Amino acid sequence: QVQLQESGPGLVKPSQTLSLTCTVSGGFITTSGYYWSWIRQPPGKGLEWMGAIAYEGSNYYNPFLKSRTSISRDTSKNQFSLQLSSVTPEDTAVYYCARSRTVPHYTDSVANYNLWGQGTQVTVSS
Repeated sequence: QVQLQESGPGLVKPSQTLSLTCTVSGGFITTSGYYWSWIRQPPGKGLEWMGAIAYEGSNYYNPFLKSRTSISRDTSKNQFSLQLSSVTPEDTAVYYCARSRTVPHYTDSVANYNLWGQGTQVTVSS
């Protein structure tokens, strides 16, 4: 079975770059037809899709976050990563990686993602 696992620092200082990695096991991020997303949930708020990278390497971003967001991959490690620059305390959230079989969009419902990581808490604080 395919599994996703987020990893990275749990604490980031304001103005720095938040960096997280999603390691995929039991499958390959290059397998045709799959899209690999980063989704976050700030405390007391709903899920917010941030962006994704497709099996062929194409990027998709939430227009409200794209100026600060970069998603990349390392196919040799079967990983994809998130970088969110110039963070503020408003970026404090649980961050998830997830998989879909449709092109991701910020209006997509949770049901579009058929596989999720456990999520990792990231706090932005000095």
